Amino acid sequence: MPEPAMTANEIVHDMQFVTSCDLPMPWATFQLHAFIEQSTGKEHLALTLGNISDGLPVLARVHSECLTGDALFSQRCDCGPQLQQALKNIAEAGRGVLLYLRQEGRGIGLINKIRAYQLQQNGIDTVEANLHLGFEADLRNYNICLPMLQHLQIHALRLMTNNPRKIQALEHHGITVTERVPLVIAGNVHNQFYLNTKAAKLGHLLQAEANAVKAQQPTENN
Repeated sequence: MPEPAMTANEIVHDMQFVTSCDLPMPWATFQLHAFIEQSTGKEHLALTLGNISDGLPVLARVHSECLTGDALFSQRCDCGPQLQQALKNIAEAGRGVLLYLRQEGRGIGLINKIRAYQLQQNGIDTVEANLHLGFEADLRNYNICLPMLQHLQIHALRLMTNNPRKIQALEHHGITVTERVPLVIAGNVHNQFYLNTKAAKLGHLLQAEANAVKAQQPTENN
């Protein structure tokens, strides 16, 4: 039997659920759930659609905040298109969850991410820029995901990601991932170096997935 959901303002594992509301979006009307991470004061969100508490694996995206990509339409990364495609995929499935985590710039924050962008303009890659600023390549922490999913009564994920390390991190924190669902976005002239770096230095499965998607596309002779 599923564990009871947290009530408003109940705190579990440093995560406080606050409230929920409807959120009409271009693809469907989602339920928006607000949480506060007590130790940092950061506000995190979950977007859900359909019956997600039936015990079956749920189509999911764990998305870290990217203000420049998500809200300002930056083409330096693939974050905004990934966010929109994940929400579209959930809407088409009629069931799913997207966790929106306030971990800007792989955990270094917005201002430091802009500093990293300035360094990248001088020719170094995204990993080298973080290291130059005194940070690790990826400082994101996924331990906040489990209490959010427990509140939503979600027990297993079909995770939309190209990053095997994200799956390992979630499983390390007690989250069951039954399937990796590729989420490949076409690159552009502004982000191709960034995408190549994610594949080469951060282990993202971008080229293999892009080739698989291309192979599935019909040719003119079909």
